[in-house]
Amino acid sequence: MKDSLRDGGSVPQVIALWSAPRSRSTAFLRMMMGRDDVVALHEPFSRLADFGSAEIGDRVVRSEAELIAAIREMGAKSSLFFKDTTDFRYPGVLEDQEFLREVCHTFIIRDPIEVIASHYALNPELRLEEVGFARLQEIYLAVAQTRGAEPVVVDSDDLIDRPADTVRAYCERVGLPFDPTALSWSPGMPAEWRLTARWHQDASATDGFVKSTKTYADTVGNNSLLAEYYREELPFYTYLYERRLKLLPTPAQP
Repeated sequence: MKDSLRDGGSVPQVIALWSAPRSRSTAFLRMMMGRDDVVALHEPFSRLADFGSAEIGDRVVRSEAELIAAIREMGAKSSLFFKDTTDFRYPGVLEDQEFLREVCHTFIIRDPIEVIASHYALNPELRLEEVGFARLQEIYLAVAQTRGAEPVVVDSDDLIDRPADTVRAYCERVGLPFDPTALSWSPGMPAEWRLTARWHQDASATDGFVKSTKTYADTVGNNSLLAEYYREELPFYTYLYERRLKLLPTPAQP
């Protein structure tokens, strides 16, 4: 089975991008927001888990079942892309075999050394399960088992180092045309990010996929709690990293 637009792109589809927090997924979403052939949603499941409700189009939903129904309804009218983060667990997603099978579920990963330091800087009360790699792998395995094929995993370092090649390969796998104009955008905080704005300051300040050079007071190297989180989460990250989208080597320059 290959992830792609159904019927060669003749009908809409739903594409999901799952991510541990602080893995550059918001920048990926920002790129998708610049396309005119998909509707892009920002973290509907985590918003529901965090605030008790989420707005999907002109609907307010208050349960995962309602949210999944709203996503299906929107995806029947136009191609839909949403990204979400695994600082929460989503039992409704994991239990809905049709949703796991029908949606083109994809994943993005980042080195947990960077993820953990960045997450802890924003949330000093960070708990192990909120780091998110175990939950990310849980969704990955559920999708792979239900669909009978391994989903697409994007390494966000590839996205930074080779954005055009990475996005082109991603689009080929999910059945979207590659749009190079979407690789750059105007900086700014979209309205749908403002409720959780402090988490999106980096993405809102960029105009494309760029590598940040932030330093953090607490890291895996100097904080024993974060070091423990790293040891616990590393196997889940490694599993997904080994299944990442492989890019062709860059041609040698003459």
